[in-house]
Amino acid sequence: MTAGLARALRVRWSLFGGVLLLAFTVLGLAVRDRPWGLDVALLWALHGEWLDAPGLVAGVLSNIFGPVLPVALGLAVTVAAVRAYRGGDRVRASLLVRVTVVLVLCRLTSFVFKPLFERDRPREYPDLSYPSGHVVSVASTGFAAVLLCAWLAPRLLRRMTLLALAATAVAAACRVVLSVHWFTDTLGAVLAVGGVGLVSAVALRLLPVLSDRGPAA
Repeated sequence: MTAGLARALRVRWSLFGGVLLLAFTVLGLAVRDRPWGLDVALLWALHGEWLDAPGLVAGVLSNIFGPVLPVALGLAVTVAAVRAYRGGDRVRASLLVRVTVVLVLCRLTSFVFKPLFERDRPREYPDLSYPSGHVVSVASTGFAAVLLCAWLAPRLLRRMTLLALAATAVAAACRVVLSVHWFTDTLGAVLAVGGVGLVSAVALRLLPVLSDRGPAA
């Protein structure tokens, strides 16, 4: 990949990330005080389901597809980075550390932005609503996992991308079924993670992926 092409791709990824963050902000401002019609329609369609079998299943899945995932991946990647550094592979160690930084920055979006929008939950529930922390957790984990595959196991990239998307969709559906988040909370989570993930990955030289070279130091 030529330097000019790499530079152009970095600009493109950065702009796309910026657009996602702008969309996240606009959406948050639009729904902060009043839910969208789709939000209300889903809330009524699923009214009381969180007390029945669908809610039980969604609750179990939420415990799996939630905040535990980025913590587990972050610890695993950090340990791998330490081992790579001690083994003399500082290039791989640098890559793993940078992916961990992207993971942390993406995960922080729910902590940072919830107090800024101060959106109420669909029902009585602790904490604020926009964006969904569970969906942010799963999307952050998926984004970091896709970056790892892109650099270290390209043959698994398509499979990991589909898995990340599916896991994020499951997390979003569970939070809506449980009536602890509006649909737009879950959409905002995806926009926030996508935006922060792309911008930070470009800044840390993880995008574009230079398939004809080793990981950029």
